[in-house]
Amino acid sequence: MRFDTKRLSLAMASGLALALAACGGSDTSAPAPAAAPAAEPAPVEAAPVEAPPVETPAPTEAAAPAAGGTDYASYTGDAAKGKRVFAQCMTCHAVAEGRNNVGPSLFGIVGRESGTVPGFKYSDANLNSNVTWTEENLFVYLEKPTDFIPGTIMAFPGLRNPQDRADVIAYLKNPT
Repeated sequence: MRFDTKRLSLAMASGLALALAACGGSDTSAPAPAAAPAAEPAPVEAAPVEAPPVETPAPTEAAAPAAGGTDYASYTGDAAKGKRVFAQCMTCHAVAEGRNNVGPSLFGIVGRESGTVPGFKYSDANLNSNVTWTEENLFVYLEKPTDFIPGTIMAFPGLRNPQDRADVIAYLKNPT
């Protein structure tokens, strides 16, 4: 809302003159103040024009860019750093073949179908996700697993730092 400063000034001046007259501070026989000049109409601002909605493509099984617009291809993973970051994953996962813990073995995970490690009982969400663990999918999944596979029972909140995710993937590709 815009204020018309001319109208406000005139209103204040008229109010002051009336107040002085009522208090006896002014001669009541003084001529009445001149009528306020007609104010110019306030300019009418045009309503903002909204751009037409942009169609957003539906997500596919391929990894969509992670939050903030970064994608896996933007990073070069360092397996040695990834091994250090992976230490927090070792509470539940092993990288040794055939060794399941609370979580399945992650040996050979890159390129593997979800829910296929022998001897591990997966959640229905993970079993039925039909995800192939490409490097790109792992990159997105590791940011926030419950967003990537809703209903998963993996309690890990994720790795927010994209470089950490790229490093872990480099380590999982060759866990030595």
